[in-house]
Amino acid sequence: MKFNARKFKELAEKDFEKAWLSGKEIIATQNPNKIYPRIGYSYGEEHPLFKTIGMLREAYLRMGFKEVVNPLIVEDVHVRKQFGKEALAVLDRCFYLASLPKPNVGISADRVEKIKKITGKDFNEEELRKVFHTYKKGKLDGDDLSYEVAKVLVVDDLTAIKIIDEVFPEFKELKPEPSKLTLRSHMTTGWFITLSEIADKLPLPIKLFSVDRCFRKEQGEDATRLYSYFSASCVLVDEDVSVDDGKAVAEALLRQFGFEKFKFKPDEKRSKYYIPSTQTEVYAFYPKLVGSKTKYSDGWVEIATFGIYSPTALAEYDIDYPVMNLGLGVERLAMILFGYEDVRKLVYPQFHGEIKLSDLEIARAIKIKEVPTSAIGFEIARKIVETAEKNANAESPCSFLAFEGNLHGRKVKVFVEEDEPNSKLCGPAFANEIVVHNGSVYGIPETEEFKKLFEEGVRCGLRYIDSFSLLCASKIEDSALRGKESILVRVRNVEGLSSVNLSIQDNVRNYIVWKGGKIDVRGPMFVKVRALYGD
Repeated sequence: MKFNARKFKELAEKDFEKAWLSGKEIIATQNPNKIYPRIGYSYGEEHPLFKTIGMLREAYLRMGFKEVVNPLIVEDVHVRKQFGKEALAVLDRCFYLASLPKPNVGISADRVEKIKKITGKDFNEEELRKVFHTYKKGKLDGDDLSYEVAKVLVVDDLTAIKIIDEVFPEFKELKPEPSKLTLRSHMTTGWFITLSEIADKLPLPIKLFSVDRCFRKEQGEDATRLYSYFSASCVLVDEDVSVDDGKAVAEALLRQFGFEKFKFKPDEKRSKYYIPSTQTEVYAFYPKLVGSKTKYSDGWVEIATFGIYSPTALAEYDIDYPVMNLGLGVERLAMILFGYEDVRKLVYPQFHGEIKLSDLEIARAIKIKEVPTSAIGFEIARKIVETAEKNANAESPCSFLAFEGNLHGRKVKVFVEEDEPNSKLCGPAFANEIVVHNGSVYGIPETEEFKKLFEEGVRCGLRYIDSFSLLCASKIEDSALRGKESILVRVRNVEGLSSVNLSIQDNVRNYIVWKGGKIDVRGPMFVKVRALYGD
């Protein structure tokens, strides 16, 4: 069946899954009620680059293309066959592979003595020579060499490694020798090799795609280019293919990502493996770019290139049918979809300051340090909070019974008190709440002054008095077990999370400092809790 460009255009105009197109996450198989011990129950986070790769794979599959893996390591002869006289210029951008030669290792009398001095015993010299000879012939891998040496010398692996390092310096003097193998610099190199094997065996039309890495020796990495990048490429093989087929495939693919209108312009670069009049740049209109602070503020972006392979290049591989090839850079598409202007920040956020923790993630890292171990202990904590709330403004000196009962077989009375005159039972910050806002942690009262932080930030549901009461209850439990007659737990000025029985993961604290945030948990709390024990 001949490839139908009109059918592809109709496919491109279909209303694909709107939620997917708009970039919203769809978690079809995640069961939110299933709890996984040790690793938690929340859904993980995709890297935007690999999320884009997944979306591209699904898009190609919807269009009826079959996925293949093209060769990644190729001999430079393929570049010469495809580019002809321009091959040297292209190969200048390729990474050549090199390998370490296997040295000739001699075992002299001096070396034998050195080995005996290290091991403290005799060994079979001929067997050791055989090991090195086998290694030289390539029948023994380098990662097995120390094991075989250890076996002959009857020593452990560490001693064998020491002997190789100290007695046989030729291993340290090895230098890589280049080969004719290169890392694929563009997907076309792989397509010619693949099609040479299958173009005359599969029914037409043949529709294949591959989303995979390529490598290019740039002058250096910057905001627009990296040494390694992903290419999303496809080929269409049929008895007759044209530029219209390339346009249809481009539209069908890109409409699935929210691109709406398209322009097609002749590509002035004119790669030698394309028929010159067919090499075409694809410009697409993306509504979300309109008015953005990028060079695409008009909404139009160059996003893909396609062309018809040259019959001359195809003949080098005995491919008898015309081939349309379309490719786009995955990083370019991901930058558009996720709003990046620097490819380094997209791909390597860990190196370019783009690691981001949400306020909720920071809030989850804040923990209560000490808690009681019994139901009575939690009841004591609750009563301390109630008493403090009810009598916070009582004039001092004052004392209020918060709890009376039995704890670990002993009678206990718990008081919230303040014995210093001309004060209040609780300081003004006793009910400050922990709130995370824009990457910073605050301990603040719920007043009009801080209304914005409470509305926009993440409330941890912990006030100073809440976490402090749990510390009091824990210490009251411990004192009861130790047979003490009384205990006083107090807090004056809060100077950090630890002052009110809270902690934050060190990694998250480091992140907050790294991003220029702050942990501002302080204030005059002045709460005293006393427990008296009796028999």
